[in-house]
Amino acid sequence: MDAYAIHLAMAALVGASFVAVSAYYMHRKTLSQLLEFARTVERERAAAGDDDEDGGVEREGEAYRRSSLRRGHQQHSRRKGAGYYRRGGGSASLPDVILAAAEVDGEEEDEEEQQMWPAMNGPLSAAATAEGLPIPPGLPRLHTVPEGSKQSIHGSSIKKAGHIRPTSPRSPVASASAFESVEGSDEEDNLHSDSKLDNTYLNTNGDIGPEHKSIYQAMPNQIADNGDSKSLPAASMIRSHSVSGNMHGAQPDPVAADILRKEPEQETFVRLKITPSETPNADEAEVYKILQKCLELRESYLFREEVAPWEKEVITDPSTPKPNPSPFAYTPEQKTDHFFQMVDGVVHVYANKELTERLFPVADATTFFTDLHYILRVIAAGNIRTVCHHRLCLLEQKFNIHLMLNADREFLAQKSAPHRDFYNVRKVDTHVHHSACMNQKHLLRFIKSKLRKEPDEVVIFRDGTYMTLKEVFESLDLSGYDLSVDLLDVHADKSTFHRFDKFNLKYNPCGQSRLREIFLKQDNLIQGRFLAELTKQVFSDLAGSKYQMAEYRISIYGRKQSEWDQLASWIVNNELYSENVVWLIQIPRLYNVYKEIGIVTSFQNILDNIFLPLFEVTVDPESHPQLHVFLKQVVGLDLVDDESKPERRPTKHMPTPAQWTNIFNPAFSYYAYYCYANLYTLNKLRELKGMTTIKFRPHAGEAGDIDHLAATFLVAHNIAHGINLRKSPVLQHLYYLAQIGLAMSPLSNNSLFLDYHRNPFPQFFHRGLNISLSTDDPLQIHLTKEPLVEEYSIAASLWKLTACDLCEIARNSVLQSGFSHALKSHWIGRTYYKRGPDGNDIHKTNVPHIRVEFRDTIWREEMQLVYLGMADLPEELDK
Repeated sequence: MDAYAIHLAMAALVGASFVAVSAYYMHRKTLSQLLEFARTVERERAAAGDDDEDGGVEREGEAYRRSSLRRGHQQHSRRKGAGYYRRGGGSASLPDVILAAAEVDGEEEDEEEQQMWPAMNGPLSAAATAEGLPIPPGLPRLHTVPEGSKQSIHGSSIKKAGHIRPTSPRSPVASASAFESVEGSDEEDNLHSDSKLDNTYLNTNGDIGPEHKSIYQAMPNQIADNGDSKSLPAASMIRSHSVSGNMHGAQPDPVAADILRKEPEQETFVRLKITPSETPNADEAEVYKILQKCLELRESYLFREEVAPWEKEVITDPSTPKPNPSPFAYTPEQKTDHFFQMVDGVVHVYANKELTERLFPVADATTFFTDLHYILRVIAAGNIRTVCHHRLCLLEQKFNIHLMLNADREFLAQKSAPHRDFYNVRKVDTHVHHSACMNQKHLLRFIKSKLRKEPDEVVIFRDGTYMTLKEVFESLDLSGYDLSVDLLDVHADKSTFHRFDKFNLKYNPCGQSRLREIFLKQDNLIQGRFLAELTKQVFSDLAGSKYQMAEYRISIYGRKQSEWDQLASWIVNNELYSENVVWLIQIPRLYNVYKEIGIVTSFQNILDNIFLPLFEVTVDPESHPQLHVFLKQVVGLDLVDDESKPERRPTKHMPTPAQWTNIFNPAFSYYAYYCYANLYTLNKLRELKGMTTIKFRPHAGEAGDIDHLAATFLVAHNIAHGINLRKSPVLQHLYYLAQIGLAMSPLSNNSLFLDYHRNPFPQFFHRGLNISLSTDDPLQIHLTKEPLVEEYSIAASLWKLTACDLCEIARNSVLQSGFSHALKSHWIGRTYYKRGPDGNDIHKTNVPHIRVEFRDTIWREEMQLVYLGMADLPEELDK
């Protein structure tokens, strides 16, 4: 049985092999006959072309080819004519038009066939009739290779260097594919080397030039007046049709060359002219006058430097600023005779003890709260809300129209900037807390490293005894091997949403406050050595990235005046300095906590502990030399805490800080005024003595009442968060007009107060508010080593931000930051302080002049509208 099966299988194998070999030879013979027939037709057709070079109505070769075609159809039952196998007589990718017609109308006479084409497509061009091959006017001339050059071209190549594919900003490199005809492409018209962009777009104001009197534009040069297609110039071909078939003889493409030129192309900007020219009606004019008063109130409060930084220091050397070789060197400065004292919660400064005239008067609390209530009445008025809402919607639509008209031009302009892209433009993390500046994996590795290398280091005094690091972990029943990111449990999750208290507990590694004291505090038993080492590692990561900077917020609680000296000594002694980092001081609003445990007796104690040491070191730097050195790196003052806590709205006549002795926490605006008033006086004194100043940049608008944003509108330079502006169109419009910086953190908001998809960041950006992206708390929120890039990448992915958008946001972050004038000049351009395109350097920011000019133009139009055409707008940014 087995032998029979084997024999049967062998027979089947032999039979199948015989059939396969027979089929192969039959197919080969058929194909050889077919190719020989094609070659015969080609030779006869070429001979006929040599005999009649001037062309005629009907050539013998053509007639023979047509008769041969019909015989071929009858004898071989084939649907393909001889021209289908042609390699040199036309395009290798396009079918023979006459043969296609012959197949459809095979019974028609030749004369009738010739009369059909003019009736359908108009007169034939000379190029089309040169070989008796009419081509519809919609198609360009089919470029051919001379007969004598056919043998030098590889026989197996199907695609020659075909027609140019029209380029566009989306596809700047033209395709050389022969399968893409000009008519079949969905791109724009061909661009010739001797032609320019459409005059409509080249006109500086976007209007049609005087040479276009009609709405109908002239036809392109390659189309004749009668609708025929002319041959394309040789320079418009991307690749050379050389005899040898060399594809490297590329001719320059005009659009590609334009991309590579170094000058920005803001001259092709299509400017919007949609602002109505008619004057506002009486109701709108009344609203605009109220908005004017609000803006003037802000200007009356805000601290401005007498001499702008760019006027103090003129940058002439465009090279990289040299790093400070000794940032902590103390230079003795002379003590002045200024005398200061605290009066009703605000420091008063006098020239000396004998004089009683106050040097730097500031608005008192009653005036501030009166103006605050005026702002609150304005933002609640229905007619003002309606007008501001309409204006904001119009701003958003203007930006959308701008993108539709100019997005591709912005993309091309970015390509013209050599070297620059999103990754190597400067980005500043304008809102990040120092105690959470590392990611969770970084903290875990650091804890394991210290537990392995310094287990016997005495790190804490707890429960009446001193404990080593090893003993601390043994008391927690933990070892280095047990530790993991999950066990560390510092990452925010669903449980923290609308639970600020639980979010703050995430600062405790493994849920243990003792680990926070050891690793994340600077005022501990080891004098913050571990936190200093961890900070230096973060500084090293920033220096390695080169293009990322940060403004770290570090706390002064106001429990005692010595906090300033402790913080300054920690910074100076551990030499915590980086060219990529500046510091902000954050003040937690925790008066009620300190009052309950008996640390303070009134709100005045907190103000004394925070501001009196600053005035002392300003008048006499010798009194606090380390603090004097540290303040050179401090650029801002911040207010932080949970804004969602309920609070009473302040009245016009509030108790003074010395009278505030109850256990309730003052309202946000109460904190804001007294911090602003003392900081205003301090900055005036420091400016008088030639020292650095400190801007007021609080947290506001993350949650809670809209009052917070109204207060910061009057007194703050920039704010952090500001997402509650979505609830008040009037305040949002005022923030836009004043161009107040917003350091927004969508991922942080997503963990605490607002889902990511509901975040108003993209809407604020479209409307033109001055916003930047920041990380807030990388330890609790981010997962990667570069949290700022993570913030940008998620925003770009979910909100479909372009590279131009990202670079504009990065430029905003540098402008909002407190870095020095010299660094900003190097990072974003020597004239960064000018408004509009004059202050933009695309080679440093990668932001096209088109975008900057659009933002400036729309802002100026809006300001002129609000000021009823009488606005005196500065040419430079606010000091």
